[in-house]
Amino acid sequence: MYLPGIFKQFLEEYKDIADAYRKVGDLCDQAGPLDPKTQHLIQLGISIGTESKGGVRSHARRALSAGATEQEVLQTVLLSMSIVGFPAMIAAYGWVKEVLASR
Repeated sequence: MYLPGIFKQFLEEYKDIADAYRKVGDLCDQAGPLDPKTQHLIQLGISIGTESKGGVRSHARRALSAGATEQEVLQTVLLSMSIVGFPAMIAAYGWVKEVLASR
């Protein structure tokens, strides 16, 4: 799985914090009935809302790995337009298209 260099550096320098962060994420994943594909599509939408390039790219990849189709990922991006606005949506669209092109 792709991890940005700065994230890898953080994982090495702050192992205890990184482990706690992963544990919280795992507990949230297990806290309800949503399947991994749906979880990553939701997290993709949240990442779009926060204009997080890394989050958008990561959750697009992870949603696809969990069984989402390219069309489901792209619809998730399109659904964000009426909430976060065209500029944030189009930025996310570009980031997702980069992910899709690299597959």
